[in-house]
Amino acid sequence: MRFWFVLLLVGLVGSQVWVSAFREDDEFAEFEDFEDEEGGTASASASHDRPAEQQKAAPADAKPVTKEVEDEDEEDTIVEEEDDNEFEHFHDEEEFEGFDTERVVNVEKADEKEVPKITITKVPLHLRTNWDSFYMEMLMLAGLAVYFINFFTGKSKNQRIANAWFSTHRQLLEDNFTLVGDDGKMEVETPGLIKDSEHMYTLWCSGRLCCEGMLVELKLLKRQDMVAVIGQFLRPSMDQVQIRVDMTRDDMDSFVFCVATKKSGLRLAKEMQDLSLYCPERKTGEKFGVPNNMCLMSEMGEVSSTLLDSRVSSLLSKYQDMIEFIHFSDQYSGPKQTEDSTLVKLPEVKRVLIFCFNIPLIKNHAMQESLDQMLPLMHLVFYLMDKVKRLRLSKEGKQKADKNRSRVEEAFLKTTHAARAEAAAARREEKRRQEKERIMQEEDPEKQRKWEEKDQKRQMKKKAPKMKQLKVKAL
Repeated sequence: MRFWFVLLLVGLVGSQVWVSAFREDDEFAEFEDFEDEEGGTASASASHDRPAEQQKAAPADAKPVTKEVEDEDEEDTIVEEEDDNEFEHFHDEEEFEGFDTERVVNVEKADEKEVPKITITKVPLHLRTNWDSFYMEMLMLAGLAVYFINFFTGKSKNQRIANAWFSTHRQLLEDNFTLVGDDGKMEVETPGLIKDSEHMYTLWCSGRLCCEGMLVELKLLKRQDMVAVIGQFLRPSMDQVQIRVDMTRDDMDSFVFCVATKKSGLRLAKEMQDLSLYCPERKTGEKFGVPNNMCLMSEMGEVSSTLLDSRVSSLLSKYQDMIEFIHFSDQYSGPKQTEDSTLVKLPEVKRVLIFCFNIPLIKNHAMQESLDQMLPLMHLVFYLMDKVKRLRLSKEGKQKADKNRSRVEEAFLKTTHAARAEAAAARREEKRRQEKERIMQEEDPEKQRKWEEKDQKRQMKKKAPKMKQLKVKAL
């Protein structure tokens, strides 16, 4: 019973599905009659109302179109109409002259072209494991890293050396000077070393008899500069301490003296103005106990014998590797002037004592011990300051010193005569111009006329040839 019931149910469902499918296919059947009645007119109007663009887009090689006309009352007939090619009239050379036929042919064959084949290029992934392509970037980054590491390490090392030197010599400086680290010109909260750059430190001391002040300059190596570090391997150099003492006029006599290493002596004789004028000759100081690697330049022999006593000679021999030069002069004016500069008067001179010492090679674990070796050199500075204060030239030495200075002054005046004459002429011309402007601003024409006549006579007198008058006594 159940079997028949299920079979009946399946049959009903299948028939319902078949009927619904048939109705979907034939759902527009009711409109066929309406299309048959108005088919002729609709097709005609559609063909006439079709835009020209659609007509051109139709394929050139269109085949005959078959139209089926169904009529309810008459028998079904098949009407075949053959449409002309839509682009055929474009090929008429008489109708269209100069028409581009290739374009029409391309349009006709557009459908015949094959679809282009698309090829996909394999693009490599960015930053793949092939690091050889970035060796230049990695090299630049490594160079920058090394530069910055060297900058900070060199900067900190120079700072440690400067602080260690100041802590070593501070007590000795305070015992000899009233102010240490203060030049007295402006208030300083923390007196001490002044950092001019990453490798240059200065210290000013004042408040001592026989001198106006003492300037200490720590000229350290440019450890923060990578280029200078590389140059250090090619031309090794050392850290230096340069001390300059400005003596008062009454506490130093007239003389020029220098003891230096041979290399530094050659450089100083060429560069320094006072050494090149008063003692250009470099001599050995064996008879004064000067080491063989040093030379002596002195204006007078009595100055050398007085300054180079047994104590100074022993210190020169013991610390010959640390002493670069010692330069005393009452005519110190710095390095020579360049040839381009035209001096009208002698440069201003000062009485100075200059000491230059080399700082021994410093290691981080023995920095303090290395700087302690320089304490005797600072004692030497104060000893020579007192010795120069007590030194007085003999009568012959004084005459010789004055003669040398007058000779240098005369030579300078001869070389600068043309420049001084030109400067004097420029001053006179400026004075005449100012006077003329002052006269012209006044409203008195008589005064202006007199000034012009006076100026004209002056010009005529200047252009006239110079003649000498000879006086002859009557017999």
